[in-house]
Amino acid sequence: QVQLVESGGGLVQAGGSLRLSCAYSGRTFRTVTMGWFRQAPGKEREFVAALSWSGNTYYVDSVKGRFTISRDNAKNTVYLQMNSLKPEDTAVYSCAADIPPTDSYDYWGPGTQVTVSS
Repeated sequence: QVQLVESGGGLVQAGGSLRLSCAYSGRTFRTVTMGWFRQAPGKEREFVAALSWSGNTYYVDSVKGRFTISRDNAKNTVYLQMNSLKPEDTAVYSCAADIPPTDSYDYWGPGTQVTVSS
């Protein structure tokens, strides 16, 4: 049984920082590609960042240079460091796991709210 639980969301002023964490339990974490997604009110869910098991990183253009995804395989945790936050970053952020041999994010956490005030 794979479970994901996010933490670290909250209210922050524009220009501030937050670090989100996603604790993973289940199959071998080090072989899993982890992603972060977000959904703002009235909008579709959007890809934010991903980190493959081999260390490759991917970001949506709007967060490049501001957000950093990382993982600690010893702690079965993936992080999203968010700097220089903007009001348009306000959303519910969810982590997701892509577990081999499938090539899709089949497991999701419940999400954590990030609110950036102007």
